Amino acid sequence: MKRADKAERIQEILDDLYPTTEIPLDHRDPYTLLVAVLLSAQTTDKKVNEVTPDLFARAATPARMAELEVEEIHSLIRQIGLANQKAKNLKRLSAMLMEEHGGGVPGSFDDLEALPGVGHKTASVVMAQAFGKAAFPVDTHIHRLAQRWGLTKEGATVARTEKDLKKVFPEEAWSKVHLQIIYFGREHCPALYHDLTECPICSWAATKKRIRQEARADRKRRKR
Repeated sequence: MKRADKAERIQEILDDLYPTTEIPLDHRDPYTLLVAVLLSAQTTDKKVNEVTPDLFARAATPARMAELEVEEIHSLIRQIGLANQKAKNLKRLSAMLMEEHGGGVPGSFDDLEALPGVGHKTASVVMAQAFGKAAFPVDTHIHRLAQRWGLTKEGATVARTEKDLKKVFPEEAWSKVHLQIIYFGREHCPALYHDLTECPICSWAATKKRIRQEARADRKRRKR
């Protein structure tokens, strides 16, 4: 099956399972979304949502965040991964927003990616969810499922996966499909101990190479 045909069928299944999608990170506006996405690196969305209420009660704007000491920011987010560096980035990022963008969140990839701690994936989420711009953020779930389903090459870089997915899904659906695949990966398609034959997508979309790889990995786990 061609990638485009496979993607079309996958999108139909995802639309049935997830007709509406909400971003799993609690936020109020573009700034709090930016902060939440930055905090989510190597941390679960659930943990971020546990931390941000207290953080935003203390500082929900760039002006307020820039006024806080790094130590205080760290104390508010200490439960999440990489808290030390993230606290420094939040203070510097907020100061830059005040100095260079009038306290607002810029609506361009270049400006977003110039902010401390903001990579392409974070910028893509903000562009898609805060500004409604066409973007296809690729997180770990999307990266592994795109390979499992043969929508990109085995061993592809994240950049290559993003490029390949943009080719096979319609641009107007990128933001929605991005969230749908994340939800599907969490609820139906785990990385380990996954029976591909029972999966509503893997059962027909998984590549032969991936099926062999995962079967071998499963046999090794069973022998332990």
